[in-house]
Amino acid sequence: MLLWLLLLILTPGREQSGVAPKAVLLLDPPWSTAFKGEKVAVICWGISHSPAQGDTSWYRDEKLLKIKHNKIQITESGNYQCKTQGSSLSDAMRVEFSSDWLILQALQPVFEGDNVILRCRGKDDKNTHQKVYYKDGKQLPNSYNLAEITVNSVSRDNGKYHCTATHRKFHIFDIKETSSPINIRVQGVPVSDVNLEIRPTGGQLIEGENMALICSVAQGSGTVTFSWHKEGRVRSLGRKTQHSLLAELHVLTVTESDAGRYYCAADNVHGPILSTWVRVTVRIPVSHPVLTFRAPRAQAAVGDLLELHCESLRGSPPILYRFYHEDVTLGNSSAPSGGGASFNLSLTAEHSGNYSCDADNGLGAQHSHGVSLRVTVPVSRPVLTLRAPGAQAMVGDLLELHCESLRGSLPILYWFYHEDDTLANSSAHSGGGASFNLSLTTEHSGNYSCEADNGLGAQHSKVVTLNVTGTSGSRTGLTAVGVTGLVLSILGLAAAAALLHYARARRKPGGLSATGTSSHSPSECQEPSSSRPSRIDPQEPTHSKPLAPMELEPMYSNVNPGDSNLIYSQIWSIQHTKENSANCPTMHQEHEELTALYSELKKTHPDDSAGEASSRGRPHEDDEENYENVPRVLLASDH
Repeated sequence: MLLWLLLLILTPGREQSGVAPKAVLLLDPPWSTAFKGEKVAVICWGISHSPAQGDTSWYRDEKLLKIKHNKIQITESGNYQCKTQGSSLSDAMRVEFSSDWLILQALQPVFEGDNVILRCRGKDDKNTHQKVYYKDGKQLPNSYNLAEITVNSVSRDNGKYHCTATHRKFHIFDIKETSSPINIRVQGVPVSDVNLEIRPTGGQLIEGENMALICSVAQGSGTVTFSWHKEGRVRSLGRKTQHSLLAELHVLTVTESDAGRYYCAADNVHGPILSTWVRVTVRIPVSHPVLTFRAPRAQAAVGDLLELHCESLRGSPPILYRFYHEDVTLGNSSAPSGGGASFNLSLTAEHSGNYSCDADNGLGAQHSHGVSLRVTVPVSRPVLTLRAPGAQAMVGDLLELHCESLRGSLPILYWFYHEDDTLANSSAHSGGGASFNLSLTTEHSGNYSCEADNGLGAQHSKVVTLNVTGTSGSRTGLTAVGVTGLVLSILGLAAAAALLHYARARRKPGGLSATGTSSHSPSECQEPSSSRPSRIDPQEPTHSKPLAPMELEPMYSNVNPGDSNLIYSQIWSIQHTKENSANCPTMHQEHEELTALYSELKKTHPDDSAGEASSRGRPHEDDEENYENVPRVLLASDH
């Protein structure tokens, strides 16, 4: 019985209670009654699975005796209790010291249902004989002349027990002695083997499920109070008192905060006995993961190392992540301790498209939203082409400069350069390159290039050299020379001769004065002199007989517009005024502005002097390749 009691006290988890368990008293020897003059040791057992350590408070009949160690010697009758630093006050135990010659002893403590050992003892036990045991005045069966008997399965019936015996002295039996009656104090059975069970089994729950905490005891009499506790919380989760060896507590719709360690306690007034710890895990299904791109620049480009990062903000680990490109699996990665996972990709142009990922921790996979990726391709080196109307660029031509990169993401910005000067720029949003038009002058000869840029680095084209020659008009004259050259040149010479003859006929015999002013009277027709000096080329052929020095007046001159291949013969017209219109009936009556008629002459190449000299002696029919009449309105600078 004593061993059983010690095992009961040493039940695992007893010291974990939020309420301090009761201390327990043990007697040595373990009998409730002793003779006066004898000593009985009382031991206080606390919660350290051994006799209490440190100071122990002792009480007799609810009065404090002393503070001492866990074991004391007692010699006086009374109800004894003890209390340690880690336990509450023990139940009282009655110890009697008797002056009688015969006593009845009962083994203590006694619990309901236990077998009780009774011993009848005399002061001179060697000479005590014929022992008989009684309950409530009736002899117990089979109890004659026994040193001790066992009463099976006692209950709380509060029965009175005593014994009788005879004392023999000098071989003579005295009168029979009777012991004082005793009450066997039967205590309720303390709870033992407290156990906590979690359902679902094993304490593995999914967020949102219901949890049952089942607390049970192997044995315990009377009404049992059950309580449930969670690590880290001072107050109990719940408490139930019922005449049962089992009770349940339900937790509805568990969340992540319900994970942790739990225990339960059971008490039937002998002090709470605790179960061992049980761990409860609440697994969280993964939330919808979020896919993000991590690239070295704002716009992903070919050759970049792209990191795809997938992460669920909620979910119990481990989590397995899978990565997809256009629903094709790229790879997977695991996050053993939670958080996200990544997958690296070396980008090519084919990696443009839609990406997604999913997360799975065994409680159901969740898929992310799709994320679109556009992989930008750097521009290749552009090619510059010059597009002119003919094989040779001429002054006045409309030249198209076309720049194009055959590879590169749109939009592409193109820049055009002449030498190192920027001409213009143009953006291409749909491919095919870009163009820039230029109306050519002689200054446009030189080196041209272009540049393409889509934000990933500019690329420069090779240099293209352009040589601008002649004028756009000379191309037309050379083309039509076989048909109209002869007619135009003859008409031009005839017009020049007529104007010369008319001018000579109108002059007075005096001609021009030495200062170049006219000598005719105001009433006669006056010939205005040219305001620009004569530009007669000494190599230019003349078409009339030379005049006397006083008769020379610049009626025509050779004009070079700047093109080295062309010159013009200019014949001035006479300005008509109202004053001389009456004297010059051949002129128009209205005021007319100066006009001019040009005869275009193909100039001989400088190194073809022999050919030019020989051409001067040719008849007019040979000059059809050299002249073309070109009308021109006289500019203000010509006045």
